[in-house]
Amino acid sequence: MRIYELNDYLAVSRKAAAVIAAQIIAKPNSILGLATGSTPIGAYQQLVQWYQNGDLDFSQISSVNLDEYKGLPRDNDQSYYYFMNDHLFRHVNIASEHTHIPNGMEPDTAKECSGYDALIESLGGVDLQLLGLGHNGHIGFNEPADHFAKSTHCVDLQERTIEANKRFFESADEVPRQAYTMGCGTIMKAKKILIVVSGKDKAKIVDKAFFGSITPQVPASLLQLHQDVTLVGDKEALSLLDH
Repeated sequence: MRIYELNDYLAVSRKAAAVIAAQIIAKPNSILGLATGSTPIGAYQQLVQWYQNGDLDFSQISSVNLDEYKGLPRDNDQSYYYFMNDHLFRHVNIASEHTHIPNGMEPDTAKECSGYDALIESLGGVDLQLLGLGHNGHIGFNEPADHFAKSTHCVDLQERTIEANKRFFESADEVPRQAYTMGCGTIMKAKKILIVVSGKDKAKIVDKAFFGSITPQVPASLLQLHQDVTLVGDKEALSLLDH
């Protein structure tokens, strides 16, 4: 695992964007695994700026997103489809037909999950997977459990995750209770993984996930077994690591 410690969120975002940009430049037709949430917004903003400056070209890029709330239509401003278009897709020259996000309105769970895994496989797999890290160690919506989920699946969100996400909704009652998400096994198939963390509130879980025991109770701990992982964080998020 490569670890980059930066001073603050802005520096973290620039470094994360640089890792993604390097992948795009090295392989212009890369398959990017993308994430949502507050953490990657800064990286997306930097990528957009570099594109607008003429330094990046997304025309051959394809993307697959980690997850999507079940039951939210794509035009809902809290759907991850809406998020990705708002923060990245509509600002760069990526073809809309090359962007892929689980369909939260598909009621047939088995159909959506198997179809999404088949889609990723048909694209040749993910070249670089971007991840955030939940306070309970979740990646995507893979919550602490008694086993590591192998493939894309529908998950019941834990109360802490619902609590963390309620700030984006008018009330906690409006937060969806289920989501479609890539499984830990799906994530582990990515050729490269980039994890971005920021803030003192992530310090304990960073230490536990990447330097503690490998356990499905901390889903991100499985990443210790991946051959190509880059962790980018600020000093606060990495403050408990043994330097």
